[in-house]
Amino acid sequence: MDSAAVEITDKRLLRGSRTRQAVLTKAVDIASLDSLEGLSFGRLATETGLSKAGIQTLFRTKETLQLATIDHARTVFIDSVTGPARAEPRGVQRLRAFIDRWIDYVEQPVFTGGCFQVANLAEFDSRPGPVRDALFRNQQEWVDLLARELRRAIEYGEIAELDADLVAFQIDAVLRSGNTALRLGDTEVVHKIRRVVDGLLAPPRAQ
Repeated sequence: MDSAAVEITDKRLLRGSRTRQAVLTKAVDIASLDSLEGLSFGRLATETGLSKAGIQTLFRTKETLQLATIDHARTVFIDSVTGPARAEPRGVQRLRAFIDRWIDYVEQPVFTGGCFQVANLAEFDSRPGPVRDALFRNQQEWVDLLARELRRAIEYGEIAELDADLVAFQIDAVLRSGNTALRLGDTEVVHKIRRVVDGLLAPPRAQ
């Protein structure tokens, strides 16, 4: 292949990558509002100004589009929440950083409709298939991350002995409930979340 052909191919790949990014950026916002069921090639074409045929060429099927949207939402979540929080020391500091970043993620919000997972888990929890599996993997990854830092905090003597898996489940439940409250306009919910978390992360009792 000559240099001109290589350049043409590279430009096409770059355009395709940019188009894919533009579509997925819009798709995660739509799915955070109307769930992944609200996605369609026609709607994305209208909202991005791109051609329906071009978008369909990139993703082929609605399920492929949904799975790519879930993967993109995971990347954004890592960039916004878990990635920056990993700069903190392991244990309580990192755990609180995860929670603080999560609150920022839904309070800003990063996605138009708030937490992507909250918007979609209820829609797909009883619908077996690749979409539910992908959502479940992301959810389990997040809860496992919380549990891992809880175990470290116990090991380092920063918090009292507790069931790390249970408390990770409780923290996640409180955060997801908080997302819903924020969407409904509860201005006090962040304070409530922090009070609940403080209660769960009680320091060891003095001997």
